[in-house]
Amino acid sequence: MEVSEKLSEKVANQIRQDITRHKYQTGGKIPAEPELMKLYGVGRSTVREAIKTLTMTGILRVQQGSGTFVNAARQNETIDQRLQRADFDEINAVRKLLEDEMVKLAAKNHTEKDLEEMKRCLENRRLAILAEQRQACVDADIAFHLAIARASLNDVLADLYQSFTAVIREFFSKRETRGLSHFAMSHHLHEQLLEAIKNKKEKLAQQVLDKIIGNNY
Repeated sequence: MEVSEKLSEKVANQIRQDITRHKYQTGGKIPAEPELMKLYGVGRSTVREAIKTLTMTGILRVQQGSGTFVNAARQNETIDQRLQRADFDEINAVRKLLEDEMVKLAAKNHTEKDLEEMKRCLENRRLAILAEQRQACVDADIAFHLAIARASLNDVLADLYQSFTAVIREFFSKRETRGLSHFAMSHHLHEQLLEAIKNKKEKLAQQVLDKIIGNNY
C-alpha cells in the first residue's frame, strides 16, 4: 500500500509539472485514463488516485461524461493554499533560498546562547534517531533549523522560516511514513553545519547546507 501511494504521488507531481509547463492548458481537458497510463507507465488505480489527489487540491476538475479538466488559477488563493499544492522541487527550492541566507547570517551574527540552542536541538535529533522516535526527530530537526533562523538576527527571515516549517512538516510526513533513514543519513551533515556556523565560515556553511537540501531527494 505504501509503495502504491508513493507512486500515485509521483504521478500527481508529474501531471502538476506538465500543467506548469503548459503541456495541459488551463481550462483544457487532460488525456483519458488509458492514455495517462501509457504516458506515465502506471496502472489504472495509480492514475485514478493521482487524479483524485489533484482534484481534492483544486488543480483538476472532473466533469462527468466530459472528462477531467485543468482548473483556472484561483486569484484569491492564499499563500498557504498555494503551498499545499506545491510540488517537491518547488518546496525544496524555496527552502534552499531561505536557509542559504539563514546559515550565512547565522555564521556571522550568532551568539554563544544561539550555539547552545543549536547543540541542544542537534543532540535531541541524534537521540531520537537512536531511539527510532520519528516524531521527536522531526521536531528536533525543525527546531535546529529554527535556531539557525533566529541566530541570523533577521526577524523577518526567521518569521518567514517559522511559517514555512508547516510545509516542511507536511513534506516529512509524506517522504518517510516509517523509519528514519533520511534523517540518519544526513545527521553528520547537520553536525558539520553547526561547526561551520560556530567557526564563522559562511561559505562552508552554505556548501554543507546544499548537501543537506540535496539529501532530501
